[in-house]
This record gives sequence, C-alpha cells and structure tokens, in this order.
Amino acid sequence: MPFAYDDQNIFAKILRGEIPNDTVLETEHTLAFNDIQPQAPVHVLIIPKGAYVSHDHFATEASDAEIVDFTRATAEVCRKTGVTLGEGGEGFRSIANAGAHGVQEVPHYHLHILGGRHMGRMLSKD
Repeated sequence: MPFAYDDQNIFAKILRGEIPNDTVLETEHTLAFNDIQPQAPVHVLIIPKGAYVSHDHFATEASDAEIVDFTRATAEVCRKTGVTLGEGGEGFRSIANAGAHGVQEVPHYHLHILGGRHMGRMLSKD
C-alpha cells in the first residue's frame, strides 16, 4: 500500500475522542477545529474522518460522499470564520502539506484555513 496510515497520530486521537479540540464544525465525514498554535487570527484545521495521509491519498481513495462533504465543510468553515470573499471577507489562504518535502507534521490529511490578516508572499524563489 503506497499510503501507510499511522492510527496513533494526534488527529486520529482527536477523532477517537482521546484528545479534546476546539471544534468549529463537524459533519458526517469531516472535523474542523481551531489550531492550538494559530499563525493568523483565523487558523482552522479541517480533516477528513477517514484514514488518509495526504491530499493525493484522499483524492485517490475517498468516496464521493467524503470528498463532497469535505469540500462543503471547507466552504462552511470559511463562511463561519468570516473569511469568505462572497460574504464580505478579505480572503484566506488554504494550505495542505504532504510528506517530508512539504514539511507535513501530522501524517493525517489536513487543510489549514488561515485568514483575518494579510498573509504576505507564500514562497520565495530561494
């Protein structure tokens, strides 16, 4: 199996209720919660409830229902946190890190939604 999932990662423990979280939104297939070390005024982590390591793993193996739920939950988190462009927000950044080169810290697919201030450039050419 090309995507080996570690069921002892912190997000798996949060999903099992072993570690508390500050929930922003929970749906059938998705959990969104505030980051414990926020890097912006809005910093929400959105995770699928299924055992997926990265975005490509999720996109390859998740069911249509999981993918739609995750996508719609992301939109609802943006709306609830006030960063949605269509509702007066000033915008946001979404980031998903994958693997060593992507500097992924938790081996469970997660999407960061950051907003509430200007984010600056994401990367430089260096």
